[in-house]
This record gives sequence, C-alpha cells and structure tokens, in this order.
Amino acid sequence: MPRAVPLVAIAGLILALTACSTVADAPPRDASTSFPTDARFDYQLGATYPPAEGVTVVVRDRTAEPADGLYSICYVNAFQTQPGESDDWPDGTLLERDGEPVFDPDWPDERLVDTSTDEARRRVVEHVAAWIRGCAASGFQAVEFDNLDTFTRTDGALTFDDNAAVAAALVAAAHGAGLAAGQKNAAEFADRLRDAAGFDFAVAEECAAYDECSAYSDVYGAHVIDIEYTDQLPRSFAQMCADDATPTATVLRDRRLSTPDAAEYAFATCPPR
Repeated sequence: MPRAVPLVAIAGLILALTACSTVADAPPRDASTSFPTDARFDYQLGATYPPAEGVTVVVRDRTAEPADGLYSICYVNAFQTQPGESDDWPDGTLLERDGEPVFDPDWPDERLVDTSTDEARRRVVEHVAAWIRGCAASGFQAVEFDNLDTFTRTDGALTFDDNAAVAAALVAAAHGAGLAAGQKNAAEFADRLRDAAGFDFAVAEECAAYDECSAYSDVYGAHVIDIEYTDQLPRSFAQMCADDATPTATVLRDRRLSTPDAAEYAFATCPPR
C-alpha cells in the first residue's frame, strides 16, 4: 500500500501557493458551469494554427497564446520535463537514482520530477505554479496537468501519494488563478486523483482505442475530452463516435499533431449526439 501523505503536507503546499500568487482576486472556476460539455475541440500541442470552423475548445502548450475567443486549455507537463528543458528546472526538483537522472523509458529525453520529499514537492509546486499563473495571465480558461502517473515507472522511488500531494497543490493554484484544472490520462487512477486533488475535468488520449473512456466518465461525467490518433484505430473513427462510451468531445489527430499544411495532418471531430 502507498504511504499516506499527511494532510498538513498538502495544506502547507497550498498555503505556499497562496502566498506567492500574483493573480489578484481571481475567483475559483466552477467547471460544472464553465467547462463546455458538447465541445468540438482541437488539440494543438505540436504548433498553433487557426482552428477549423465550429471549433469551440482548443488545447495549446503553456508557451503558446490561447485561441482568440475560444475556450482554451493550457497544457502543462508538470511531472516530467519537456524535451531539452531539464536545465530550466531548479535544483532539487528532478529525480535522481544513485546520483544519476531518471528518465521516462518511453520518452528518453524527458526527466522525471522528484515528488518524494516535502522539500522537493515544495520546490516543484513553486516552479509549476508560476507556469499556471502565466496561463491565466495569457487568457487561458483551464489547465491540464500531464504525467501524473510517473510514480508507476520509478520502482517505488515515487508513490501515488507523493504525486497526489503535488497535484492537489497545483489544482489549488489553478483554482486560485481562476482556471479549471484537468487530469491528463492515468485512467486507472481517475477516481483516486479526483478525490485527492479535486480535478474538474479529464483529458484522455486514446480512451476509445483502449476501451478506457468509462474510467473517466464514471468520475467526471460529461467533463471529458478525448484525443484519438490515426495510427492506432482498432475500428473506424465513425464507429468510435457512434459508441455511447466515447466522449462527445472527441477529436481525431495525427500522432505528430501537425499543422494543416503538413502532409500527415489529420483532424476530425465526432458529431453532436
């Protein structure tokens, strides 16, 4: 069983965030009324471009500008580094084993964030909270946090509770900045993450392909968006869309998330139900 993180540790992280917040008087966002549940959306992490006609929700990286006039979700890789950005993280925030950095085995240029101690968690939260405030200042309405499940690939160096403590503090930072906060992937932990951190919605990749969508909808109801990829379709996209288990807000994209001028670009959305 994972060790429990004392509530005082989570509370301490949240208090630290409140002290360093620079977004004045931003009320917490109520996802039940603000998050679009019948959205036609686009996932634009590769690069930004004008959304197709009818798109109402766009996900973009935290370094990009939100889509003008649309509900924009800010992508934050909160639990491991982006490629080439390891040096941008402060000392004491990245996991090491025997003095060597720990990388994601599937993404060998992404280092794992250290959530194993109170001090490491404090430093991580302080660093990522600045990104969250930047998302709010840029005009995003929500933020999604990726790689919540890094603890599953560290042979016990990190635990669910370590990451959940950080997630709770980051969700508090998002709410304090007026942003809804989303869980990214980690289907098997959706109920525990919602209870521990207070996420408002979920962003899933390939939940229809892997028959995982109900793991999110059972927890978040209609507040789920899904990305399917052209290279991993066990059935046609039309059949996926017709499946009641597939979220209405589902988009089909190419794996590289290309721009419309690229040969491999793919974009389609499920019709309204």
